[in-house]
Amino acid sequence: MIQEQINSLLLEGEFPEVSAERELIETHISWVFICHRYVYKIKKPIKYSFLDFSTLEKRKKYCIREIELNKRLADAIYLDVVPITRLNDHYKIGGNEGTIIDYAVRMLKMDRTKQMDQLLVQNKVSKSDIKNLAKTIAAFHDNTDIIYQKDVLDIGKKFKDLEAEKEYLSEQPNGNIYATIIDDAIKIADDFLKGNKDLLKNRLSAGFFRDCHGDLHSRNIFLLPSPQPFDCLEFNDDYRQIDVLNEVAFLCMDLDALGKKDLSELFLESYNQLFPTMKSSKERLLFIYYKAYRANVRAKVNSLRAKSAMIEKEKTKALSEVDKYLGLMESYLTALSTG
Repeated sequence: MIQEQINSLLLEGEFPEVSAERELIETHISWVFICHRYVYKIKKPIKYSFLDFSTLEKRKKYCIREIELNKRLADAIYLDVVPITRLNDHYKIGGNEGTIIDYAVRMLKMDRTKQMDQLLVQNKVSKSDIKNLAKTIAAFHDNTDIIYQKDVLDIGKKFKDLEAEKEYLSEQPNGNIYATIIDDAIKIADDFLKGNKDLLKNRLSAGFFRDCHGDLHSRNIFLLPSPQPFDCLEFNDDYRQIDVLNEVAFLCMDLDALGKKDLSELFLESYNQLFPTMKSSKERLLFIYYKAYRANVRAKVNSLRAKSAMIEKEKTKALSEVDKYLGLMESYLTALSTG
């Protein structure tokens, strides 16, 4: 679908449920309709180096894949894939008449006031919440598929992807500072990876690379009050089949970014007790590297959001996030280089 069709679906389209509520939320890769009882997620017809939703067939494939993967952790939320049809310029989700123009993932609507990122801002996440979340993630990692075949050094190429954003970011306020941070970060990270390639290969052989969630941060977790992760990464197996310590680093980096370093440390400690994955000083440095990588990715994603923003306010917000995550990445790598 294209934006004009999405707008028509929002204003005049037909949904499987009768609902006075119809809210549209847009991300850089999808449109999400929130209705009274259900949520409908539609993938944008886009193609990046790490993602390809460019054809109807591919979008259907990844809708089905999203259901399959998320049922591992959120079976009650992820329901099915429904077609979107057009008949005489009228758009309908879940219809049998007309031409199928796209597909949507249908999910059960959850209480958004219970999303972890919102609760963190309100200081409503307790130590017991963190310990319960660590228990949930440790159990998931303990039972998910082990990956034994992977280029463990490929993460270095992903880290360098941020370099592609240098030209755009150099045109923004503080652009020269951003360019310097990116250049220094790539060098430090590259040196670390070269010096620790045997550690990564040993972790692969030891079974620490698993088919994980792939996008584990506080916005993708409900506390209801028991922890409920959702929205795992479906569009690229390589980004999801990772070192479990890399996955944990994403959540801990997110907590750091929200000013909750105490909860970040508590989660890591609780998780590591339940599923020991960080046993040496070298692995502790690897954890810092993974946090730097995760901050790197968030900086890149927000740079892409800024470039595609249609409203100046959205661009400014995204650039503010770039600034935050570049600073966080720099702080991690400073600790890495002095560690």
